[in-house]
Amino acid sequence: MDARLEQFESKMQKALSFLEADYQAIRAGRANPHVLDKIRVDYYGTPTPLQQVGNITVPEARVLQIAPWERTMIKAVEKAIMASDVGITPSNDGSVIRLVFPEVTEERRKSLVKDVKKKGEEAKVAVRNIRRDGNDFLKKLGKGDISEDEVKDLEDKLQKMTDKYVKEVDKMVDVKSKEIMTV
Repeated sequence: MDARLEQFESKMQKALSFLEADYQAIRAGRANPHVLDKIRVDYYGTPTPLQQVGNITVPEARVLQIAPWERTMIKAVEKAIMASDVGITPSNDGSVIRLVFPEVTEERRKSLVKDVKKKGEEAKVAVRNIRRDGNDFLKKLGKGDISEDEVKDLEDKLQKMTDKYVKEVDKMVDVKSKEIMTV
């Protein structure tokens, strides 16, 4: 890979990573601990990631169980979950908190797939914007240090890189859509 294109490859990789993180937060009927990734708990006055105040397990396919390190944190964890956009009411037995995920309806699954496709399109737009920035950068380079042939060669490499990442996004959309539609 040409050193002049590495910065653009890195940005495209970040766009893919962002999409992957977005997809992990989408719940598809199965309990997935990643839906709790963005939740912060008030831990002695400090907003702390939920994963750092307790142990999160998946005892059953549609149940998440959170065992706070300190029992005094149960109320704070429940409050943080209620304030989040998870959309599930927690229940506790004094030592652990359980989140029971309801069965996802066919209609809701289709809605989630639409969201997945929309986020995929946004990622592709981001990748194409990075290509555009790369092409602008190469045009400026062409006015100075390097020949037109070299610019053309680098533009071709940039296009191939863009195609590779767009294909990767399509693959991620397909995988997540299938996962959501699987009952």
